[in-house]
Amino acid sequence: MKIAIFNNHAERSVIIAKKLILAMKKNNVDIDDRNPDIVVSVGGDGTLLGAFQKYVDQTESVRFVGLHTGHLGFYTDWLSTELDQFVDSLIHDNGQKVSYPLLELTVVRTSGESYKFLALNEAVIKQPIGTLVADIYLGGQAFERFRGDGIAVATPTGSTAYNKANGGAVLHPSLPAIQMSEIASINNRVFRTLGSPLIVPQDQEIVMKPKSDHFLVMYDQEEIKGHNITELRFKVSEKSVHFAQYRHVDFWRRVQNAFISEIE
Repeated sequence: MKIAIFNNHAERSVIIAKKLILAMKKNNVDIDDRNPDIVVSVGGDGTLLGAFQKYVDQTESVRFVGLHTGHLGFYTDWLSTELDQFVDSLIHDNGQKVSYPLLELTVVRTSGESYKFLALNEAVIKQPIGTLVADIYLGGQAFERFRGDGIAVATPTGSTAYNKANGGAVLHPSLPAIQMSEIASINNRVFRTLGSPLIVPQDQEIVMKPKSDHFLVMYDQEEIKGHNITELRFKVSEKSVHFAQYRHVDFWRRVQNAFISEIE
């Protein structure tokens, strides 16, 4: 088994990552940052998103596991105070995994060239200055003209992030779907959108045709400037993200821990 360690630059994360490397070497586990079997994220949820984007081209062959250096995050199952138990789980890895859907984003340029990107959490299109205007197509047909601050398209796991703040539903990751939610849409006598979050199943696309080029496209922690973009397409990817299932916390328990609290 080969392990890659991806950490943020916070002092505690750096210290824990060094301890983890020493423990792996002591137990004759290979550290391989290029072609790992398991990617260990040391930090928080943002660090895990960074790890995912670094190894996005190896999504089908690697498994991720998160070691949090603060409190437990949404994607992280272990605390830094549990380092010994965590190392023991890695050493006795049995290959089990739990898989979640990913978002596939296609960017089409005015030149006709297109580029595909994957997101674990979400893609957000925002207009920093002024109003974003974009035509939305569903099922291959024109659905609405959006006017407002922006639009978020989330995976089921990402449904607990910006999507939830926009009034979207929390989706269980066993459902292969994506969800589009509006960010401060304008609705009056002249301008009208559905106003409700939309859940789109596998094999269907959300197509967005922006009417300006002054917007930003952000997916996970990456950013694309909206120059010379004629079309954005969103759908459930055929690929999935895989997490090591040592003690992978149940999705609803994650939601409870993150937003409510433990029920006594």
